[in-house]
This record gives sequence, C-alpha cells and structure tokens, in this order.
Amino acid sequence: MTKRLIVVLLSLLLLACASTPPKNQDNLCSIFYEKDDWYGATLAAQKKWGTPIAVQMAIIHQESRFQSNVRPPRDWFLGFVPLPRSSSAYGYGQAQDSTWDWYMKSTDSDGADRDDFADVADFIGWYTNVSQRKLGISKWDAEKQYLAYHEGHGGYSRGTYLAKSWLQRVAKKVAANAKRYGAQLKSCESTLDSGWSIWPF
Repeated sequence: MTKRLIVVLLSLLLLACASTPPKNQDNLCSIFYEKDDWYGATLAAQKKWGTPIAVQMAIIHQESRFQSNVRPPRDWFLGFVPLPRSSSAYGYGQAQDSTWDWYMKSTDSDGADRDDFADVADFIGWYTNVSQRKLGISKWDAEKQYLAYHEGHGGYSRGTYLAKSWLQRVAKKVAANAKRYGAQLKSCESTLDSGWSIWPF
C-alpha cells in the first residue's frame, strides 16, 4: 500500500511539473531544455504547416505565458456571484470553442485538447497556414499573423485592428519576441536535434 501511494504521489508531482510554465520565458533554449518534449512538438508543427517554431512560441507566450489552463477573467456580481466569462478562450493558445471545433473538424483531430501543448502547437501551425492561404500573410510575419490570430480572419480582413492601437503594440511585441526566439534557437538547435539536452546549471 505504501509503495502504491508513493507511485501515485510521484506521478502527481511529475504531472504538476509538466504543466507548470517554464522558469525563463525570455530564452527559447532554456524553455526547450526545461520542457524537453516541447521542441519536438513545435518542430512537428513546423514540418507539417511551415510555421516557424519561433512564431509559434511567440504567439503562445503572448496568449498564455505558457500556462496550460488559462481562461479570461470573470466578473462577480455583488462580489460573490460569478458572472459569465467574456469569451470561451482557454488553454495555451487561448483558442475559443468555435475556432477549436473548426480546427478539430478540419484536421480530424477529435481528441485534441487546448491544454495539451503539442495539440496547441499544431493548432497554431494550422491557423497560421489558413491565414496565409486566406489573407496572404507570410508564416514568418509574426506581427500580422498575430493580428489575424487575435481578430480572426474576418476581423483582420475588415481591418478591425486599425482602431486598436494597444493591439498593434502587442503585435509588434510578439514580432520582436519571435525575432529574439529565432536568434536564440540557432544557438541550441543542433543540440536539440541530436535528441538530447542538458539543463544548463
């Protein structure tokens, strides 16, 4: 009984560690050394959809700070009665219910979860691929890709972001982050591709 309890506790501990955000979110190599299955997930999405790893990671960072179960904040009536959330956005990529359903139907990914990192990396690759096809946005253009991601394809084509100076600033920040992540990845890509990594203590 004691051994079984230890196994359960260790499993819960490993699960908790797996879902916690990476410690150093400013350095892509550090992120991938800490979360050793994330590189493979983003590389698979890049090979499948053509979206650079750095762009994927910059979007996820902006949307959730790499937290798996984030939801929009909720207002409270009289301080204790919960009101509906502002949107159905959830998970690493803050995808809404309708968009996630569209993704699952389009890719035959019925079991995909918004709190599963690999699924979200694939989702972002798919979404940015659609953005390129429908809107002509390069998959390397993190700024415009993020605007289309945030506003939706219809909103982007209508130029809704033009009236949102705050969103334009955020999109530029995503682009700067993608550029930094891309430069950092060059310094550790060969190590990651070799199939092993060592956390730099």
